[in-house]
Amino acid sequence: MEKMRMESVDMVEKNIDKLASVFPNCIRETKDENGNLKRGINFTALKQMLSTELIEGDEAFELSWVGKRTAIVDANKPTRKTLRPRKDRSVNWDSTENIYIEGDNFDVLKVLQESYLHKVKLIYIDPPYNTGKNYIYRNDFSVDEDEFAEQAGLIDEEGAKLTANPVGSARFHSAWLSMMYQRLLLARNLLSPDGVFICAIDENEFANLANILKEVFGESGYEHSYVSVVHNPRGQQGNNFSYVNEYLIFVYPADGNKYLADFPKDEIDSRNLRDSGTESDRTDARMCFYPFYVKDRKIIGIGEVPSNDYHPASANILREDGSYEIWPITDNGDEKKWRYARQSVERIFEKLEAKPGRNTIQIIFNKDEGTMRSVWANARYDSSEYGTKLLDKLLGGCSFTFPKSLYAVYDCVKAATREDKDAIVMDFFSGSATTAHAVMKLNSEDNGKRKFIMVQLPENLDEALVRGGTDAKTKASIQSAIKMLDKLGYEHTICGIGEERIRKAGAQILEEKPLETESVDVGFRVFELDSSNMNDVYYEANDYSQGMLSMLESNVKADRTDIDLLFGCLLEWGLPLSMPYSSEEIDGYTVHTYNKGDLIACFDENISDSVVKEIAKRQPLRAVFRDSSFEGSPSKINVSEIFKMLAPDTRVKVI
Repeated sequence: MEKMRMESVDMVEKNIDKLASVFPNCIRETKDENGNLKRGINFTALKQMLSTELIEGDEAFELSWVGKRTAIVDANKPTRKTLRPRKDRSVNWDSTENIYIEGDNFDVLKVLQESYLHKVKLIYIDPPYNTGKNYIYRNDFSVDEDEFAEQAGLIDEEGAKLTANPVGSARFHSAWLSMMYQRLLLARNLLSPDGVFICAIDENEFANLANILKEVFGESGYEHSYVSVVHNPRGQQGNNFSYVNEYLIFVYPADGNKYLADFPKDEIDSRNLRDSGTESDRTDARMCFYPFYVKDRKIIGIGEVPSNDYHPASANILREDGSYEIWPITDNGDEKKWRYARQSVERIFEKLEAKPGRNTIQIIFNKDEGTMRSVWANARYDSSEYGTKLLDKLLGGCSFTFPKSLYAVYDCVKAATREDKDAIVMDFFSGSATTAHAVMKLNSEDNGKRKFIMVQLPENLDEALVRGGTDAKTKASIQSAIKMLDKLGYEHTICGIGEERIRKAGAQILEEKPLETESVDVGFRVFELDSSNMNDVYYEANDYSQGMLSMLESNVKADRTDIDLLFGCLLEWGLPLSMPYSSEEIDGYTVHTYNKGDLIACFDENISDSVVKEIAKRQPLRAVFRDSSFEGSPSKINVSEIFKMLAPDTRVKVI
């Protein structure tokens, strides 16, 4: 009977599979460190397959830094970590499809590789900006940790781990690039073919991030657009410039017109169709002077170009049928022209609308509908007003350092998912969970069913409080957060802030429009990244004698529950974490059914044949048992025969 791996997918093998399908002649046999045969790549042959002539030399156009190759190796290594459910910290556990994960996003992204492969429509992240004080996201290095730390500069002169990235150090850019690069490699696998990746950043690493995004996603298959967001109109004073903006880097398929949905008309800089400025008079373009007919604020028709000697009495002329005749005339009576000629305006008719102006009805052309401007300067993007103050009010006095404006994230989610209201939205630098808030708010306004996956490192706020280099304002922010978490009885981590924000934001959304939002999913399932459910001996059996193995009571850790094991199996089978499940007693044994039969599991000892037969009769797609559920090989053979007879299409595994 097949055993489950209980570890994430081997990315090297996955990549070799992809290459083998395109370049089978570049696959060769090699041996691993134990002398066993395995597949490898003939890189010389592969290089030649990608060139029409012999290439000499090692020069190439690329961004390189100390630790890059090690970062790639580490990203390809599987992890044995798992996600453990935390129902006590969740909201609407049984019905919600939203996910909140506490843990280092590097391992979390590895753990999610099978369950969410090519399923995420939007990945939005707001990573550390590498300003010299950022916490460095450390990894559980599969390669030699000291070697990696030395190469990537993650230790100081005394060999101690660094948690900040001081400006001027040799590792300043390299450490940050390694941290980001390996996470982007993993995140790319989760993005759907029509998915959009958006990353917020400031001037410190904008250029480097843009380059590694082009390397990870490729330049030919993806467009890379850069948006300047005015997040603080007052600015942050620098030596020569007052910084008022940050950046959003959009990465989306090259045929992106299909994927970035029309920006809402009330959130773009719409233009008056009446021309202004130089060469905007009627006499500058005769064919651009004609009337529109408007009734009940709707444009019902377009008139013809009049003769040169016809002069309308005013900009808005009431007609006998109750409609208005609208001309491009100013309040001062100056005859202007429309921006488009009569024969051309019909092609953009659907993008026109009538709006009441100060004294006259205006014809508005939503010129940028379907596109986004490269500068977002609306007051809604102010991170102080709609970030810090909004969060402070929502959480009742708890401040948080530099939260994003809710609307800056909201507009990103809307642009990428407006036409896909069932989309999965991921943020693996979740922070105060602004992205989750934005998803719920958007769902409440357009009746969407988007789901979010938030991932956040549970950084300890007590440690951050005493960390060297923390300024007075940041310390005050951390202290207020700790005070709030104490009232709620939560651990002092950033995750506590994020989870509470989702709770409060969800409650507020339901309270504001109780009848319109009753179907909005404001719950979330909480999971914690943890070590494997299995004892170490499970993976290192070759190091133990048969006699030693027989003395071991179980290959499952003593503190793990059935639900821990169930969700661990879901991750390996590639099933999402958000589906409904149930547990029931059958002949004294506990049986778990996930999503109406996608998987049925029983982790009890010495399972009877009657229970095995009952599970098989239900013909699940997958069935999982513990290895110790059966007394020996004869029992396992019997189980296999039962499934062959009653459910031949069911895949059966043991842990």
